[in-house]
Amino acid sequence: MIVRQFLAATQHPSAGRRAEAASALARAYLHGNLGPEAAWEAKTALLALLDDPSPLVRRALAEACAGSERTPRPVAVALASDQPEIAGLLLSRSPVLNDSDLVDAAAMGCEAARAAIAGRHHLSATVAGALAEIGAPETLAILAANATARITTGRLLRMVERHGGDAGLREALLARPDLPPEVRHACAAALARSLAAFTIGCGWLGAERGERLAREAGERAVIEVCAGAAPETVARVVRHLRASGQLNAGLILRAMLSGAAVLVEAALADLCGLRPERVAAGMRDARGFAALHRRAGLPEVLLPAFTAALSAWNETASGHAAAQGAALSRRMIERALTACEDMPFAEAQGLLALLTRYEVEAARDEAREVAQRLAARDEAVHEAMPATAWPEAVADERPEAAPMPVFPEAFFSEASFPEASPPEASRPEPVPAAPVRDVRIDAVLESLPEAILGSLMAARAENERRSEEASHESVPEAETIPAALVASYRPDHVRLAA
Repeated sequence: MIVRQFLAATQHPSAGRRAEAASALARAYLHGNLGPEAAWEAKTALLALLDDPSPLVRRALAEACAGSERTPRPVAVALASDQPEIAGLLLSRSPVLNDSDLVDAAAMGCEAARAAIAGRHHLSATVAGALAEIGAPETLAILAANATARITTGRLLRMVERHGGDAGLREALLARPDLPPEVRHACAAALARSLAAFTIGCGWLGAERGERLAREAGERAVIEVCAGAAPETVARVVRHLRASGQLNAGLILRAMLSGAAVLVEAALADLCGLRPERVAAGMRDARGFAALHRRAGLPEVLLPAFTAALSAWNETASGHAAAQGAALSRRMIERALTACEDMPFAEAQGLLALLTRYEVEAARDEAREVAQRLAARDEAVHEAMPATAWPEAVADERPEAAPMPVFPEAFFSEASFPEASPPEASRPEPVPAAPVRDVRIDAVLESLPEAILGSLMAARAENERRSEEASHESVPEAETIPAALVASYRPDHVRLAA
């Protein structure tokens, strides 16, 4: 009886009333203890509501059925194919939809539907792979940020290959705690390519120089990724580099000059088809390395540089130790440059240019490391020193003005500054008196800085000069009536007297 009342309410002319009835009917079916006949009627009503012309009704139905396992499969599949704002509710969390439904929705739906699928909890590798092939950068960033999604290494590399230039995608990938090292290197190489393309587009660098800088940055990223990694991890990176065409003689030479022993051994083992132990044994002398060099198919012109660097490498305490900063790299580079000096210029021109660039890079790295170490030491000294030991100008970046000195009251007495003589003529000439000085005033004057003391003495000298000029200045004569004016008044005086 109650189900029939809901059915009657779903035929109401108002879309809002129909939406309320649809939500109540769906909740009654999913969470109520309905009998078989009532459940069949409710399920039929839910299927009928899928044809409602108002999206309010279908959205209310989707909100009620999105997270339930008891949602009828036809209802879930139909709602997942509806408008994006309705389909997203089912695609993001409905447990009724399987991988086939999700892959089909990703292929046939819009980008909003793919983004909803990418954020699903415990997304399977199949669906993640489909999204990696067709998803936009925004969708792939959501997928990479989904920590519960199972994404294979190949699909991660495919994501970087398709949209590695997107900064949001790179940040999401690098934030994954389980990111494979080859994917990390792919992100670094994609960043180098993006920066090179930007500088070339702005006209700051030429095309060839920009591509070379991007390639060298990618090689340096390989060494940084492999630094401190396990031999198995380094072998995975080498296999990825060889499969992608990035494993070359220049990378192996850079690894040799950087002291990356594990990377060199893994690269030679992969190229020669030998075990890393046999490669490590062959690298202990020049003859063994020459055999490995020929078997790996490396250019013959690089053998003197490799041999010289290997000799400097074996002179250390252990050839398998990592490079200690840039000093070891510079020593091996200088040894390689010395070994190539006797080669014909036509053969060694490119190699010498490459070694020279490596030398400049190593020198800059060493200078940068020294500068950072000195800055860290100065900062540590500054933090350890108490604030009272620092000058005021150093403790405060904006030093305040120096405070005015405090003078005793006697300093401002009449005895400290002589009074200037007034200009009145009636005042008698002052009699010079012996200067009266106070011992306290002298003590204050001696304690003043030289600049303030000089200013005070100059002011006192100026006052004394003015007083002396005022005392010797002549008194102006009394003003008299002009004679012409007196003569003009005489006729009137005579007439008045008569």
